[in-house]
Amino acid sequence: MRAFAELLDRLSLTSSRNAKLRLVRDYLRDTPDPDRGWALAALTGDLAFDAAKPAFIRKAVEERMDPQLFWWSYDYVGDLAETVALVWPRRPGANREPQLSEVVEALRTTSRAEVQRLIEGWLDAMEDPRERWALLKLMTRELRVGLTARLAKRAAAEMAQGFTVDPAEIEELWHALHPPYEDLFAWLEGRSEKPSAENPGRFRPAMLAQAIDEAVDFAKLDPADYAAEWKWDGIRVQLVHEGGVRRLYTRTGDDISRTFPDVVDALLEEGVIDGELLVLREGKVASFAELQQRLNRKSVDAKLVARYPAGIRAYDLMAEGAQDLRTLPFAERRKRLEAFVARQASPRIDLSPLQPFETWATLAALRAEPPAGDPQVAEGVMLKRWDSIYEAGRPKGPWFKWKRDPYLIDAVLMYAQRGHGKRSSFYSDYTFGVWTEGEDGGRVLTPVGKAYFGFTDEELKQIDKFVRDHTTERFGPVRAVIAEPHRGLVFEVAFEGLQRSTRHRSGVAMRFPRISRTRWDKPPGEADELATLDRMLAQMEGG
Repeated sequence: MRAFAELLDRLSLTSSRNAKLRLVRDYLRDTPDPDRGWALAALTGDLAFDAAKPAFIRKAVEERMDPQLFWWSYDYVGDLAETVALVWPRRPGANREPQLSEVVEALRTTSRAEVQRLIEGWLDAMEDPRERWALLKLMTRELRVGLTARLAKRAAAEMAQGFTVDPAEIEELWHALHPPYEDLFAWLEGRSEKPSAENPGRFRPAMLAQAIDEAVDFAKLDPADYAAEWKWDGIRVQLVHEGGVRRLYTRTGDDISRTFPDVVDALLEEGVIDGELLVLREGKVASFAELQQRLNRKSVDAKLVARYPAGIRAYDLMAEGAQDLRTLPFAERRKRLEAFVARQASPRIDLSPLQPFETWATLAALRAEPPAGDPQVAEGVMLKRWDSIYEAGRPKGPWFKWKRDPYLIDAVLMYAQRGHGKRSSFYSDYTFGVWTEGEDGGRVLTPVGKAYFGFTDEELKQIDKFVRDHTTERFGPVRAVIAEPHRGLVFEVAFEGLQRSTRHRSGVAMRFPRISRTRWDKPPGEADELATLDRMLAQMEGG
């Protein structure tokens, strides 16, 4: 565990992407099997333990120390693993520190009744708080070290000895591999042949678009070289029918087939479609809020399927039958996609229509006017070179996304909560509100959203100080702050859209809210009112 703990500690303290890449690459090169494989599985989110729950950790520490003292400590630190790692009262006589592979194997096979005993024994054996922290983060799947699964796989590709491996090759192989990936490392170290990717129903790495720089890119690009289509507001997916196996994957390769069996069954022919998962009713796209009713569920019943009929709006065709189409130009793939979708003849699979344009000015006007009847379900437009092949990753030039300008409002900070990881000592999660009429006819604030990014580290320190200096009430790790017409803090909040919500007191929910800037100069009484959001929502709905 010691080497893994040191890796996590250094990753959590490193902001540079390239430095993180080197740290993981060197760890994979220097660490023997199977420890490095289990570490890679943990870093890519492919390691889970059904029997290990945070409640067992809390119970273990509460039996070792005064529970009130622990909760005071937890309130101050703001992170369960970090708190327990620091306060754990070790008992002498414990066995040696466990290896990472020992921990993983034990947690994979143990029963829930044995978990607490294992936790106590391991924590007693570890002298360094960093090791205890790494152990608990591993168990709870909350590493939060600023490393994406894609970057971890890239690090694996870079450890190859004597030859070059494209990270896309690792992505292509991934669903045919299983932790602790000994066959993968044997290939990367030149000790065996490349593992086979011929796994029916496998995931193909997605091609992603670059954000366009209007001031720079349009001057260099020829509109005639590009096709345009709407960027729909759902989730990017890949629908696979191959070798008799059908799967539905997210953009990052998570299998969500069980949640959307109706979509999976709609693909009659063998092939691979790249598209957007949406709720579709008679060809019309419903709001993202309706799609959320079906996301993150292990299974769905017939009633939910009927109420929120999901489907795919197809962007691209990656394979048709046994033929891989990714090396064909987009223009050819598009023709084949149109014919392929037509043959499915399913209301669950339709085509994302191309949008004709001749100049960038024409495209700008199109981007400003979402499709009729779907006013808030198109986030912007996509641009794709007619001659572009389908490349994994985010190559510069072939595809661009041009999102609509975000909506902006001024809102008042109402509550602040401690963050996690590097932010566990700061109040970095902010709930904000706008003015509305209270029961007595006066103005009161009602919460409309929560955001935890959009500001610099220096701004975070300033906001954190404001929270500490202006706290009015405490609720565990949450603080209420002064929020009056002439005293308080105003945020300019940017967001992508609004939707009606019965779960929120205000009746509205924001899509992707973030702090655009802090309005130190503006008194809270001049912040926006709920009526402003109601008008925005009516415009989005076409009313």
